[in-house]
Amino acid sequence: MRKLFIMLFCMLTVTAQMLEAKVLQNVYARKITSLNGEWQTIIDPFDAGYYDYRMNASPNGFFKDQKPQSKGDHVEYDFSEKETLKVPGDWNTQRPELLFYEGSVWYKKTFKYNLKKDRLLYLYFGASNYQTDVYLNGEKIGTHIGGFTPFNFDITDKVKKGDNFIVVRVNNNRHAEGVPTLNSDWWNYGGITRDVMLVETPMAHVDDYEIRLQEGSYEKILVKARLNLAVAGVKIEVNIPELSIFERITTNQSGVAQIVLDADPELWTPDRPKLYNVELVCEGEHLKDEIGFRHIETSGKKILLNGKQVFLRGISIHEEAPFRSGRCATEQDDSVLIEWAKFLGCNFIRLAHYPHNEQMVRMAEKEGLMVWSEIPVYWTIQWDNQETYNNAYRQLTDNVQRDHNRCAIIVWSVANETPRGKARDHFLTGLVQRARELDNDRLVSMAMETETHDNISTVEDNLSDLVDILSFNNYLGWYGGKPSDCERRKWFFDQDKPVVVSEFGAGAVAGRFGDKDEKWTEEYQAEVYRQTLKMYDKISNFAGCTPWILMDFRSPRRQLHGTQDFFNRKGIVSDKGRTKQAFYVLQDFYKKKGAFKNLKKQ
Repeated sequence: MRKLFIMLFCMLTVTAQMLEAKVLQNVYARKITSLNGEWQTIIDPFDAGYYDYRMNASPNGFFKDQKPQSKGDHVEYDFSEKETLKVPGDWNTQRPELLFYEGSVWYKKTFKYNLKKDRLLYLYFGASNYQTDVYLNGEKIGTHIGGFTPFNFDITDKVKKGDNFIVVRVNNNRHAEGVPTLNSDWWNYGGITRDVMLVETPMAHVDDYEIRLQEGSYEKILVKARLNLAVAGVKIEVNIPELSIFERITTNQSGVAQIVLDADPELWTPDRPKLYNVELVCEGEHLKDEIGFRHIETSGKKILLNGKQVFLRGISIHEEAPFRSGRCATEQDDSVLIEWAKFLGCNFIRLAHYPHNEQMVRMAEKEGLMVWSEIPVYWTIQWDNQETYNNAYRQLTDNVQRDHNRCAIIVWSVANETPRGKARDHFLTGLVQRARELDNDRLVSMAMETETHDNISTVEDNLSDLVDILSFNNYLGWYGGKPSDCERRKWFFDQDKPVVVSEFGAGAVAGRFGDKDEKWTEEYQAEVYRQTLKMYDKISNFAGCTPWILMDFRSPRRQLHGTQDFFNRKGIVSDKGRTKQAFYVLQDFYKKKGAFKNLKKQ
């Protein structure tokens, strides 16, 4: 059997040498070696280390890490110990001169490794924005496009015993055909923004698995595991000790093993986010995870969690670090954002406008926060461009495959504020179908736009019939009208579906006070929240909301001197952690919707 594994592995290596391997599920539970820390860097605004002066790919670029061997050697670059960046982390906030920088930065890291026989080794990146070219010991091993999803490369036949060096070119230039495209309302943080690690596995290993309640049942658990190779007869042990489950399943010719188990698990809810310790054992590798069991569905105008109606008390969140700004890079960054959301009274968070890091999702799950997870199909994508669609398709696939065991995620979102049209409808229909193909255990939606006629607002979108919940962004009282206009605005929907308002809000500078009709004051923002919440609460199918946004965040579009200073000020908490009046307006509203009622008095 082992010889067969090696033969199949070698065949795959030859045919897919420069391709990414499928992203490993639950990578943190495997044998890992962290490569985080200080990486040597070269700032390369003209891509001199990538192209020659004729703009041809250079065979002797910076990835070779060449050193002069004699006094006459000509080498015009050097990875210096004095020019470093922390990984994970964005480059914009680590060096003042790079705050607005968009272009290429080269990273270098050395490491020692001794890979044993009959083992595989992957080089794994949690995320890197936006194009990442990866080289090992001077040889290119692959390229990844996209700034927010994980990727890994099989380097088994590339790594050397002893000393090795990795060179990574990261380029965050924006592109019209990109996902996101040229224009967005958040900072284009460049760099290796999430964990980098070496991941060692057996030759045959479980690279993906699914453990959840069987559809339509609360007393049956589906377990499905897939090997990295299409090999039959491999035994996989499934252990859930608290449910007295100890089973062995065997792979079929496709390398897939599946079983449905009788069980009576306690269901995961925001009030009691119960998680079970689960272990899969295959070829000596022990994969440990924490899994929650729940059902999420809709029935007419209602969202049902485990068969009971639930109101989504939510808030939108960017992956921006509190107090210091920059891309979130530590568990402490995520923990603060989660703590604020819990204090607000949330049971739901919208992780906008792209997949956030895996630890954020797991932390939300442990804290009882349901999650809306989104890909950056944002504003005006090139709807007719096949490569743009393929890019979005890959990002959606990677996002779902990474997180499909996270019971906290209840919504996959495929877009935000996209203009209606035939090409766009075709593009997004394909993504909705892909989301359902990958995962039928969750709801699918997108943040749409509204139309208003004769003071009656609605959603007029051809894709309304495709989604499970109607979600839309509307800023009455900020981008048009006054807060008092909310009293007269009516809402009408043709669809018998739940409505979740994905965005509303107003900007305010923390500590700026004035009249409730004076923009940029805390009073104005609070009044927008009061009137807007009162308006939406009259909608019969109002099932939740995720106001925009928890915390002020950097955005190059926001240039008003002395007020915005390159920050979007719609946060109900400032970037320095100061709560604004609107925070408490929303908190009081969520109290009326059931927040805190099940908390024990201290």
